[in-house]
Amino acid sequence: MPKMKTKSGAKKRFRFTATGKVKAGVAGKRHRLSSHNAKYIRSNRGTKILFKGDENLVKWYMPYNR
Repeated sequence: MPKMKTKSGAKKRFRFTATGKVKAGVAGKRHRLSSHNAKYIRSNRGTKILFKGDENLVKWYMPYNR
């Protein structure tokens, strides 16, 4: 059987935790932050853990990184 390919966009955007969950950067942090309040900016700092449905899709994109 040939090897499965990893989606190159996914390998740049997602990382896995030690327990197998998927971490991703939070959207809405790049520009036009003056229109958001401070609570929004603070809560979207760093990375977040994806929900189960999104996690399954990312794991399908990255077959060898689990």
